[in-house]
Formats: sequence, C-alpha cells, structure tokens
Amino acid sequence: MRFEPAADDWGFARDVTGVAVLVRYGQSHGLGARRCLAGTGLGPADLDDAGREVTAAQELRVVRTLRSELGEVGLEVGATYRAATFGAFGYAVRSSRTVLEAMATAARFIDLSFAFALPRAEVVGERVLVVQDAVDLPDDVRRFLLERDAEAVRQVVEELVPGGVGARLSIDGDRSTLEFGADQLDRPLPGRSADALEAAATVCRDVVDRRRARTGLAAEVRVLVVQRLRDGAPMPDVAASLGWTERTLRRRLAEEGVSYRELVDEVRSSMAEALTAGRSTLPLDDLAARLGYASAPAYLHARARWTRRGPASSG
Repeated sequence: MRFEPAADDWGFARDVTGVAVLVRYGQSHGLGARRCLAGTGLGPADLDDAGREVTAAQELRVVRTLRSELGEVGLEVGATYRAATFGAFGYAVRSSRTVLEAMATAARFIDLSFAFALPRAEVVGERVLVVQDAVDLPDDVRRFLLERDAEAVRQVVEELVPGGVGARLSIDGDRSTLEFGADQLDRPLPGRSADALEAAATVCRDVVDRRRARTGLAAEVRVLVVQRLRDGAPMPDVAASLGWTERTLRRRLAEEGVSYRELVDEVRSSMAEALTAGRSTLPLDDLAARLGYASAPAYLHARARWTRRGPASSG
C-alpha cells in the first residue's frame, strides 16, 4: 500500500498562514515582522488577511531570512505545527475515520499544505514508512526545509490519536523517514465525522481545483496579481517582483500560451463572482475598488466583456 502526493513538485501556491507561522517563530527569537518579510513584497498586515495566497518563492524568502539570522532551526520551527495550522486541509485530516484515511486525505490535498519536501508513505511489512526527499530543494535551505517539514509531519501524525502512534523520525542527508507500526492505521480518530470530512473535503476540492487550473509561471503570476489587485496589478510591478523586466515576463508567459491580461481578467472575474455570490450586497464602487478598477463604469465595462467572451479569451 502506497500513498503518493497529488502534487508533482513543491512550486504550488500556498496560504499566507505558512508565512505567518515562520514570522511568529522569528518574532519569538527577536526578529521583527518586517525583517522576516524583507524581499517578499508582503507586509505585516497581509499575514492577517484570511485566504490570501503567497507563492512558494515568497515563503522561501522568509525561510532564507530565518536561516540567515537564526541558523538551522528547521526542527524547532516544524515542532510548532499542528493539524489546525493547515486550516481546511488540517480539518479534513482530523475528521477522517482512521489514521489510514487521514493519510490518504493528506496525500490527496498535499498542495494545501506548506510542504516543500513532499511526503510519500508506504506500508512495508508491519511498518509504515513516511519518506521525504529534499534532493530537489534549493541547496541553501535544503536542510532547513527537510527538517521543518519532517518534524511537522511527525507532529500532525502523533496528534491524530490519543497517545500518538509511536512514530520515530530519522534524518539522513537529504532524506527523512518517519516510521510507526502498521497496526496503528486502523485506529479511529476522536474527531472523526463523515459530515465534517465531506464539508472540509469540499472546501479543499474547491481550492485545489482553482489552484491546479494554472501551473508553472502562470500560477505564480496569478498569485502575485491577486496581491496587487487593489492597485490595478501593474505588469511592471509583478515583473519586478520576479526579478524580470516587463518584456521578459510577457515573453515567458507567451511560452506557456497565456497573456498577462488574460491572467488579470481571470483573477478579476473569479473574485467578482465570489464577492457577489453571497446574500450581502457590496456597493458597486467598493466592488470596483477591490478589483482594481478606477471606477464602477470601468468595472461594468470589463464585466460585459467577460460575459461576451469569457475572461480567458480576452487577449
């Protein structure tokens, strides 16, 4: 029996909560939030913005700052993670019926975690082995990320059932192995609930479906557009945050078959739909401002264009 992560690599977008955890650790060791966030394009207020997404590169920047200032503290950082840290992902894991189902749920939605060293699990004889390989991670933060992610997995696995599963973690070079008895897989979780699991899984599916709709550079740019939408998401600003010129960004996106305007329209269209889907009515001027338009008429003109063509076809 094997559990393979749904994600192929670690470059997926992630919730800002992962960055907030890193910043809190830095603050507890004398680093200010602004120092921790230097070079990310994020500010302290962004950490409290529920639902905000960040790129893997932005989280990596914070990791590099912590390592530079505090050393190889990955294990200590990983020890601060709990299932609840991961929002709907963690709730789905804790709502599973058994340890086995929790592991399957985690593998299915692994790109809703903050992992860089993706876990792969296998039952070998009477033991369960959860292996994380860091060989493809950046050299300078490889040890930090492997130790953080491996310890975070250990913490979550141990809290699934009362008294834990007796997991033992070993780290050898670029690989970690978490090991525990296969007899633990059938243990029921105290928070198990079919209704809660389905509700959490539905939220997880909605998020991963949206995130997986775009991959590669387009996915990263989409996250950066959302972060800058109130200011209109100027292309030069997004290009600069990637260390490129506007011309380079345009060329690189063209290689993926998408334009910058398409991505901005996708973001605005999906956000407009989300903001107008509830019962509460957002004033038109406020809605336009949130989407980065100078006026309500400008937003209405754009909405008419989406309706006629669909955002993805407006080049």
